[in-house]
Amino acid sequence: MNETAGLRFRRQNRHDVISDHPADRVRKGNGAVTSFCEDMTSCCAGDDMASHCRTYSGRVFRATLLSVGGLLLLPLLVIVLILESPIQPDVLVLKEPPAMSGCWEANAKLRLARRLYEDAVAGPESIANIGDVFYSGTADGRIVKMIGRRIHTVARLGKPPCESVQYEVTCGRPLGIRVGPNGTLFVADAYLGVFEVNPTTGESTRLVAGGQEVGGRKLLFINDLAVTQDGKKVYFTSSSSRWQRRNYLHLIMEASADGRVLEYDTESGELSVVMDSLRFPNGIQLLPDEESVLVAETTVARIRRVHVAGLNKGGMDTFVDNLPGFPDNIRPSSSGGYWVAMSAVRPNPGFSMLDFLSQRPWIKKLLFKLFSQDTMMKFVPRYSLVAELHDGGVCSRSFHDPDGLVAAYVSEAHEHDGSLYLGSFRSPYLAKLDLSLV
Repeated sequence: MNETAGLRFRRQNRHDVISDHPADRVRKGNGAVTSFCEDMTSCCAGDDMASHCRTYSGRVFRATLLSVGGLLLLPLLVIVLILESPIQPDVLVLKEPPAMSGCWEANAKLRLARRLYEDAVAGPESIANIGDVFYSGTADGRIVKMIGRRIHTVARLGKPPCESVQYEVTCGRPLGIRVGPNGTLFVADAYLGVFEVNPTTGESTRLVAGGQEVGGRKLLFINDLAVTQDGKKVYFTSSSSRWQRRNYLHLIMEASADGRVLEYDTESGELSVVMDSLRFPNGIQLLPDEESVLVAETTVARIRRVHVAGLNKGGMDTFVDNLPGFPDNIRPSSSGGYWVAMSAVRPNPGFSMLDFLSQRPWIKKLLFKLFSQDTMMKFVPRYSLVAELHDGGVCSRSFHDPDGLVAAYVSEAHEHDGSLYLGSFRSPYLAKLDLSLV
């Protein structure tokens, strides 16, 4: 056998290496020669081999993506299927919001306001004044007096610590505040009750205890109050018998009709329910005849007139319906109307998240399974709106701050000496708007 024949013989007896994947085979000429691809560049050379490699890589990518997606979605499925939602929302059918035109046309007039006591007061929800001295309740449980540039603590209704919302139950959270006929302050504390406070000495007397059961339901969220001129009657709102103030977004989303208006007789000490089945009753304002009060129903963007005395006592009608925002406190204006503060609006044209969710309770439940109240508040656009309404709910003028750049989270507009003093349930300041500028 010569050398050439020997080489031919050895080639013919070389063993083939068989692979399950066609991309691992490389054929040359007519010979059945197969080898492992040592690298992807050599393996995927040629149109057929490149096609095989792309197919294989695509399958690997899809499998990896599905595996990672499954791992990420598994906890979400557990949350959705197993955990219960803390809220049981009602289905609401709200009317289409009114167009932001005419009296409601968007402007930036609230941005002409200037901030007062910035970073010195936290969440001054409501404002009262005796002369040029202003009073408010703050998020740290104090009743404060503001004179010029100075702030003094008048009283503390609860007990410290008061560093965060989790301590509100014992620290207290004063909200609505009014001046009574004898120069004392009447204060509605969301948790602790209704108080009368001497602004000079700081002495406080509790008139109504928060948390007590009245008419079979507890006063869990006392909000605003109004006092008759003779000081004999105090009317106040109880926003919910299910949720406390620290869970106010739960109340808004649930939209339950468990709010009430109550009457306290300062002479007899009698406490009674005037009106029931309200959806988040918030601000309250006595009308001049003192036979009825205006009550803001925040969740449904309307203001009710509740008859508390006279022939129509116990009755109720609508003062204004379908507002372009969600009303908070109501206070009298010097022209005989009422200032209504709104910290969130229902833009038209535009998109209103709360309107969208009102008929989709299942989405509300899901959101509360996934996110905290503070997280969800970040999705609510900041837009401050203050409007002056007259009889029949007619709007005479409105002041806006789109994006809340100067006056954010407005809760009340208190008029004094040609200016509006703007309270806030969340911001660390008061704001003052000179009405001669607008």
